Amino acid sequence: KIPSKSYQMCYIDECRTIPEACRGDMVCVNQNGGYLCIPRTNPVYRSPYLNPYSNIYPPPPASNYPTATRPLICRFGYQMDENNQCVDIDECAAESHQCNPTQICINTEGGYTCSCTEGYWLLEGQCLDIDECRYGYCQQLCANVPGSYSCTCNPGFTLNDDGRSCQDVNECTSQNPCVQNCVNTYGSFLCRCDPGYELEADGISCSDMDECSFSEFLCQHQCVNEPGAYYCSCPPGYILLDDNRSCQDINECETRNNTCTTQQTCFNIQGGYKCLDPVKCEDPYIQINDNRCMCPAENPGCRDQPFTILYRDMDVVSGRSVPSDIFQMQATTRYPGAYYIFQIKSGNEGREFYMRQTGPISATLVMTRPVKGPRVIQLDLEMITVNTVINFRGSSVIRLRIYVSQYSF
Repeated sequence: KIPSKSYQMCYIDECRTIPEACRGDMVCVNQNGGYLCIPRTNPVYRSPYLNPYSNIYPPPPASNYPTATRPLICRFGYQMDENNQCVDIDECAAESHQCNPTQICINTEGGYTCSCTEGYWLLEGQCLDIDECRYGYCQQLCANVPGSYSCTCNPGFTLNDDGRSCQDVNECTSQNPCVQNCVNTYGSFLCRCDPGYELEADGISCSDMDECSFSEFLCQHQCVNEPGAYYCSCPPGYILLDDNRSCQDINECETRNNTCTTQQTCFNIQGGYKCLDPVKCEDPYIQINDNRCMCPAENPGCRDQPFTILYRDMDVVSGRSVPSDIFQMQATTRYPGAYYIFQIKSGNEGREFYMRQTGPISATLVMTRPVKGPRVIQLDLEMITVNTVINFRGSSVIRLRIYVSQYSF
């Protein structure tokens, strides 16, 4: 007689013990002695329950052996509630997850995922800060901070509402630091000064520009500086021309703006005038007309004196360029056999003039040295007449008064 033995069957749930027993869109279904991977869309799949008595295959024929009942079980990630329903296990709330301390747990249906917060990325199981500044998130300046970044702008710009782009600040309207004129530029500003002013070293203030110090040729006479400008002035006896720099003599004799009496003759000179008294001939000379005196030949006192003295007046500017021809003298009558000699008889002690004979009967007075005024020079220009045929020698004099003005114009 064979002794009887009792056997106990052990069920292994491969779907729970084998990690990722089925991959992709397949679901693991435990079977007696094994498991199946079937598509989730298969009608025999009833999520989230796994019924071991599902009719995947046709039921075996009825036997005379007794069968044991199996309780319903939930798949991995689910648990049975009091209503015998499979509900999701929140591993994150239960702190049963395996996420790294630098990660955050996100519960999913039947499981969970480990992720990083915004501004971090997952690298080898660790959440590392993302350096957003490397990717040009900011238009100008970027400062990386843990999990984020901060955009700032260069001086002269302000951050827009998007927190990334920068906009130029118009300093001329917001604060206008310039003393006179402000010109806005991209990211900055420039200060400009009004005509007649120059920008100081601080780039903001303006100071008066002394135009008169630039050149001595701005004005013919005198340059007068004033805030932001300058003007030219002329000495008394002159008026300023339309070019606003040149001076022109006022002819007081024509405008009758003089103090000469009716007996005097008004003689205009550069920058003024002279009131000339009538010519008075000294003995033994007698007056022929207003400006000529004659010494009669029959008068014994006239033997060694010039036959006539002619009075003439002229003016020259101070510092006139030399050599310069300033006066011409010539004989009014030419006699047969006569020749003429011209010379400066008196008044040329400084050797500033000489007579250059330009023809048989004429000569020119030449200024050889610059003469500074104001000054009055009187020269006696003598013309000597020599006639060898009748053995005659005589002379005539022009008494020339030269008024040298104070200025060179």
